[in-house]
Amino acid sequence: MAVHPVVETVTARIIQRSRPSRGAYLAHLEAARVKGVQRNALSCTNLAHGFAAFPANDKLALREDKKPSVAIVSSYNDMLSAHQPFERFPAIIKDAVRQVGAVAQFAGGVPAMCDGVTQGQPGMELSLFSRDAIAMATAVALSHNMFDAALYLGVCDKIVPGLLIGALHFGHLPAVFVPAGPMASGLSNQEKAKVRQLYAQGKATREELLEGEAKAYHGAGTCTFYGTANSNQMLMEVMGLHLPGAAFITPNTPLRDALTVAAAQRAASITALSGNYLPVGHVVDEKCIVNALVGLLATGGSTNHTLHLVAIAKAAGIVIDWNDFNELSAAVPMLTRIYPNGDADVNHFHAAGGTGFLIRELLDAGLLHEDVTTILGKGLRAHCTEPFLDAPGRGVVWKDAPLASADENVLRTAAAPFAPDGGMVLVAGNLGRAVMKVSAVKPQHRTVEAPALVFNSQEEFMLAYKAGKLDRDFVAVLRFQGPRANGMPELHALTPALANLQDAGRRVALVTDGRMSGASGKVPAAIHVSPEILAGGPLGLVRDGDIIRVDAFTGTLEALVPADVWCARTQAQADMTPNHVGMGRELFAMFRSTVSAAEEGATTFGLPSPIPTTVALHDADAIVEDLPGSDEDTLIKK
Repeated sequence: MAVHPVVETVTARIIQRSRPSRGAYLAHLEAARVKGVQRNALSCTNLAHGFAAFPANDKLALREDKKPSVAIVSSYNDMLSAHQPFERFPAIIKDAVRQVGAVAQFAGGVPAMCDGVTQGQPGMELSLFSRDAIAMATAVALSHNMFDAALYLGVCDKIVPGLLIGALHFGHLPAVFVPAGPMASGLSNQEKAKVRQLYAQGKATREELLEGEAKAYHGAGTCTFYGTANSNQMLMEVMGLHLPGAAFITPNTPLRDALTVAAAQRAASITALSGNYLPVGHVVDEKCIVNALVGLLATGGSTNHTLHLVAIAKAAGIVIDWNDFNELSAAVPMLTRIYPNGDADVNHFHAAGGTGFLIRELLDAGLLHEDVTTILGKGLRAHCTEPFLDAPGRGVVWKDAPLASADENVLRTAAAPFAPDGGMVLVAGNLGRAVMKVSAVKPQHRTVEAPALVFNSQEEFMLAYKAGKLDRDFVAVLRFQGPRANGMPELHALTPALANLQDAGRRVALVTDGRMSGASGKVPAAIHVSPEILAGGPLGLVRDGDIIRVDAFTGTLEALVPADVWCARTQAQADMTPNHVGMGRELFAMFRSTVSAAEEGATTFGLPSPIPTTVALHDADAIVEDLPGSDEDTLIKK
């Protein structure tokens, strides 16, 4: 199947735009490789420290320098349902790699916070920055240079992007991503949304709200709606970083464990010691990134990935922007309806045909690049399958994905999609550039022209709502919510209130330099407005009563203010000090001061630069010999 012309055009533009930084990245990748096992770069003292506490047989394998060592980097904690299942995985992985003549070590843990727990709380202001902190923690885990491949255990919002950014900075190592799976379905998403709206109206008690939430979030595994966590899992499949169909198998089941075994053994088989070396920096290339964009758009995935995919690409020396999202969205049809874009959850999606069906449909329509390399060492067509238990050996076998969807209310073919576009649009004008997710917004609500009501916080908005001051047509302009201001928290507290006003017949919209994430719903919202106010963005010029036009059809984000009046205004000011102290926020001052714009991924790191012409990274002998006063007892050479 020929590649769709829009996909081809966007890909060619990304390749051309990225040429200098991608070339520098690949040079760094090659410089980091060593001959034989990676730990050959270590001195004997270094190596002895690295296996001191290891079991005798594994220690012997590491000493012999002939068998690969696989790192385990995990986001396990037992407070968060999505990550609790990872408690069991290291033991499974270690046993699995021993079966194929390798060893595995738990290299390090990374932080994992939940936006669902921190929603509306000061801790949410650490959330976005936790992604880069996770990338840093991944780098620390791998910095011992003991490893020939790595398994990355993660699921949720910032965790998988952070792990992948960290992995790409060790792009010479093969990487396999290992999910934990979604929890079993509980209270339906429709009922959950209903009780939230009733509570916002004062028609449900806190006890009734908590009971509904507890029935929705009730066990181990990922939340089952299609937010950022499950968008992450979809992307790992489309990018070829998971074993096929691994994303949505529930935790603590025989198939889940068998997939973990297979993932571990696959990682051990694709190191530089094999004839099938697949470093992650080669797997994640420009075509892989375009496939990720297409997969996100075809499924109505999280708007958070208009930040995260930009950051992931940057880590691999690839430059993408919101124009790329916008052009692809116009060409990529919507093939799924998963909450909040429909009523079904990801378990229902998986049962209807799942990722294998989705990838095949997109490939057959020419919307994905088939000629990419995945962790299977094959093209993407090999991922048009779903896993099953092989009863005799309890291993995994893969069968072709079903030819027909089991539920066309949830999953459809590319020939008969839910919508002809991906439901994510770029809006721009004198207020800056912003992203709108309209896949769940009815067409009649996609254009709003109304007076601005300006707020500096969610709390300020909610006070006005509860006081009955918002029963009118308006555009809520929520400012000082960008990464420089307060870490760019998600603004879900607004969703039920705005939905109630819209249901009551009011024309409402939201414009903000903050985030709404994968739970963005039926109210039009222009989010991630860039540049943000603290970077000189024009959102700070808006005043109460200005007529604001938000139009998803024409891509317009405008304050309809006379030019002379607009130019005479000065930026609004706000004291952000209260947002910079408490709940650890003072520790993240360096992130706020160095973070890039939202359209640049809101990152604290830059693109790769050309490798310096200095001593090679692994010229360990020369480095040790040149150390002045090196102590022979502490720097014993192999």
